[in-house]
Amino acid sequence: MKRNVLIIGAGGVAQVVAHKCARHNDVLGDIHIASRTVSKCDAIVASVRGKQSLKVDGVLQAHALDALDIEATKTLIRETGCQIVINVGASFVNMSVLAACIDTGAAYLDTAIHEDPLKICETPPWYGNYEWQRRELCAQKGITAVLGVGFDPGVVNAYAALARDEYFDRIDSIDIIDINAGDHGRYFATNFDPEINFREFTGVVYSWQNRQWTTNQMFEVKQEWDLPVVGKRTAYLTGHDEIHSLSRNLDVPNIRFWMGFGERYITVFTVLKNLGLLSEQPVRTAEGQEVVPLKVVKAVLPDPSSLAPGYKGKTCIGDLVRGVKDGKEREVFIYNVADHEEAFAEVGSQGISYTAGVPAVAAALLIAQGVWDAKKMVNVEELPPRPFLDLLDRIGLPTRIRDASGDHALS
Repeated sequence: MKRNVLIIGAGGVAQVVAHKCARHNDVLGDIHIASRTVSKCDAIVASVRGKQSLKVDGVLQAHALDALDIEATKTLIRETGCQIVINVGASFVNMSVLAACIDTGAAYLDTAIHEDPLKICETPPWYGNYEWQRRELCAQKGITAVLGVGFDPGVVNAYAALARDEYFDRIDSIDIIDINAGDHGRYFATNFDPEINFREFTGVVYSWQNRQWTTNQMFEVKQEWDLPVVGKRTAYLTGHDEIHSLSRNLDVPNIRFWMGFGERYITVFTVLKNLGLLSEQPVRTAEGQEVVPLKVVKAVLPDPSSLAPGYKGKTCIGDLVRGVKDGKEREVFIYNVADHEEAFAEVGSQGISYTAGVPAVAAALLIAQGVWDAKKMVNVEELPPRPFLDLLDRIGLPTRIRDASGDHALS
């Protein structure tokens, strides 16, 4: 049984992870939080203690760490005795943290694909450019590495596996739909790291259609979806992490990702992009100072964690799956609805952070208990979905099903 958790990162998602780990520290053991800015880690520790989230008395400690420094990360893992590392830092540090876990024997979890700061929308499948290159090494050393275990990617991958295992004999299409119907009250802000957020949408949109990669431009293709709770919402075809593993691991000819955007977001995004302010490449000012435009934009926008107080409304994220069961065509929507105000009341973060953080803790618990301790590198759809989804039902992200029989809880 693996025990003691190191959380890397100190944003809104890390706060959720810390609170949820604390509520299960009887299983997970000591909890350590590390980031370059230790004051942010201290604030999370204070939040956990303030809400009395620790289930039993135990270690809850903050650390300063540059997660790009592999040797420093290895030293911290060894000194704290952590056997599970939950990486919810920027995706730029994935490969460094993974390397440290491989060398120390710690289990590794993350919530997004690694990115090179100077590259956007590389050749698909994106996992093949980085993490999957360490699959053989993880298997040789018996290292458990669960990739992309947030909500999307993560829970939506488990929904796809559930559909494959229990609802269909043949799947023809999976449309992953992500709608945030919340309102944070700011003129313009992103729900997670602005730099990562914008990078998702400034390059080519890759989707998996007719068993091949298809390209579009951002905001080129849109569709209106009528969803539970949030109602009719327009969403845009978008490239996203989970398509890159699902297209490889599931025998499904069409896998697409759709995300909802308001008109203001589209307008501001378009202006920033057309002005070159979303570029990841450095430029030099007239005064001779070198800056990265995207990082400047990030610096002037609100910190996503600051949006949580007063954030209202709900999210609806799920998989619309079409195919055949027992010789008949079938359509099933497997989804979750989360509430921003409820998330803030519970853990002090907004709903987007909540939906990303809770699944990582569920995965850590399953690894600690041996259920998901795969001893190799896997994406979520390669693991049994039921233990994961059943646990999420109990700790804050219940799964619901909409099919021909109506709308009901996952039985």
